[in-house]
Amino acid sequence: MTRQQEQTSKSAKLLYRPIGLAGSILGGLVASMIFRQIWRRAAPGDHPDPPKALETEYPLKQILLAAVIQGALYSLVKTIIDRGGARAFQRWTGEWPGG
Repeated sequence: MTRQQEQTSKSAKLLYRPIGLAGSILGGLVASMIFRQIWRRAAPGDHPDPPKALETEYPLKQILLAAVIQGALYSLVKTIIDRGGARAFQRWTGEWPGG
């Protein structure tokens, strides 16, 4: 890799940072909304909201299940948004922002 390519890559990464940050925030919000809807439909009993770690009325098994589902969903949504943002950045600038 030449020095010019290294500088271009660094500048693309710097220019992409605000887009990546916004995508992360958006991904978290979207994943949270999706997770709450899934939990409301799938949760047993009269607790429509997902359990939090310090809530004693939920068994540990249910709290861990909610955490695993929420984490997987967040990762999936974030990956989709990050990849889409990177592709859009590449179309606009001609450079791929990743390393």
